[in-house]
Formats: sequence, C-alpha cells, structure tokens
Amino acid sequence: MTGSAPISAPDALPLDPLNTATLTIACPDRKGIVAAVSVFLHNHGANIIHSDQHSTDPVGGTFFMRMEFHLDGLDLAREPFEKAFGEVVAEPFGMDWTLTYRSQPRRMAILVSRYDHCFLDLLWRKRRGELHVEIPLIISNHEDLRRDAEMFGIPFHVVPVTKENKAEAEAEQVRLLHGAGADFAVLARYMQILSGDFLRGFGRPVINIHHSFLPAFVGANPYRAAFNRGVKLIGATSHYVTEELDAGPIIAQDVIPVTHRETPDSLMRMGRDVERQVLARAVKAHVDDRVLVHGNKTVVF
Repeated sequence: MTGSAPISAPDALPLDPLNTATLTIACPDRKGIVAAVSVFLHNHGANIIHSDQHSTDPVGGTFFMRMEFHLDGLDLAREPFEKAFGEVVAEPFGMDWTLTYRSQPRRMAILVSRYDHCFLDLLWRKRRGELHVEIPLIISNHEDLRRDAEMFGIPFHVVPVTKENKAEAEAEQVRLLHGAGADFAVLARYMQILSGDFLRGFGRPVINIHHSFLPAFVGANPYRAAFNRGVKLIGATSHYVTEELDAGPIIAQDVIPVTHRETPDSLMRMGRDVERQVLARAVKAHVDDRVLVHGNKTVVF
C-alpha cells in the first residue's frame, strides 16, 4: 500500500499592511448595527482584522464601534465604496462615521516652547516607526529647539508671542498650520494658552499634555508645590484642547507612586517621564483612530 503526500494549499500572497482602512462609528444604539456593518464589508470583499464596540446604554444609549479591515480584494474603488456604505448602512442607522486609510499617514504639527522632553520623544518615536505620522512643521515661540528640529530634517518656525501681539501671532500660526496641511497639532509643552480664535481658525484636533495634579497645583513650579504638600502620587494627563482651560476630553492618564525621600528635582524628572509616555500614548491612540469623543468624554478602544 502506498501513501500519498498531503495536499497543501497554494501559498497565499502576503497582505499589504498599509492597505487597510479603519471605520469608526457613533450612533443611537439599536439591534443589527454590527451585523449590518459586517455584512456590508463581507459582501464587498473586505477582510475584517480588528473590531471593538461599546454602548453607553443598550436601551437608548450611544453605540460606538471601531473596525479595521484589509482592502485587498475589495470590489469597489474607495469613493464608490464610501458612497455605498453611507447609503446602505450609515444613513439608515443615523451614524456619524469616518473612514481613514493606513496608506495616508496623518500630518502632525508640533507646537513647543523650551522644554524638550515630550518634543524629542515624539520625534524619536516617529523615527522608530512607533507613530505612523508625517511631521510637516514645528512651531515654537522660542529659538531654543531649532537645532534639534533641523537634526530630524523638520521645518522649524519661530513665532514670538507676547500679550501685545497674541492675536497676530496666532493668526500666523494658523496660516502656517494650514499651509503645511496639518491634520492635527500636539502641544509638546507649549507654554501658551490657545485662544478660541486659534482653535476655531485651525479647526482640527489639538492634543495637550499637563501634570495630572493640575489645577490643584497651579503656577510656574507645580512640582515644588506638590513637594510642599507631600504628595504620594504624581502623573500626567493628555486631552483634547477646548476653550475651557485644561477641561477638554481626556485621552490618556497615568500616575506613579513617590515617597517622602523625593526632592523637587527628582519629582520633576519622574513627572517628565510620565508626561512623555502619556502624551505618546494619546497621540498614538488618536493617529490609530482609537479615540471617539462623546460630549466631554472619550471612548478609547
């Protein structure tokens, strides 16, 4: 009796990791949402690779979903695919939805003053491929970090800001941001308060980082104030910027324990470590379309 060799399937062609799209949805919760989206994608040849969902309340709440899928095998070009999804799925369910493509990296502008820890961390993470972004420009109100920006080959623009010229300076910053095609901006310890005129003029998300113990410890030296109170935790918060100071939707937070043995300087060093980690986590979540804003809160998948 002779045996036969096992039949092996032909090798599949590797999928292009950049040929993916991410669909995010927010709509009134009701039955059939997941099924409608999944069936539509299946019928058009999309291969779902990740899916997350959340409801604020199954009865009368808001439903959120993030679905990532490969475009290999899709039977429609992007524009007719999006049009069909809007007509067949989004409109009947009253969805607010976005569809983004991995092949089109977000264009991230950075605003920074003199502190370099968050600024350099973002540049390093971009260089290492941890952040799937392009950085078309950096804006500062000081010259201090120009050399660092130039080492990474990124245009560096200095726009001095004073009480007397704030409106004109912000108008110039908005002009630079739009001219560079920035999709969003990150305040990497940019030590100026953005006005409502800036936020409306830019019209795109702005992400900020600050000490988690604000507003309890305000002023120029919050770590000294924290030291004087004998805190046992320090941390950082990253959030979207709104006109209400430090009150925008929170994206990421973290804390670390400290003891009575710390000094103001050691607290600052530890705090800066947390700041850059939290900011990087928030930026990555935003870039990967994992953040859905709901009022003054966020759903982060």
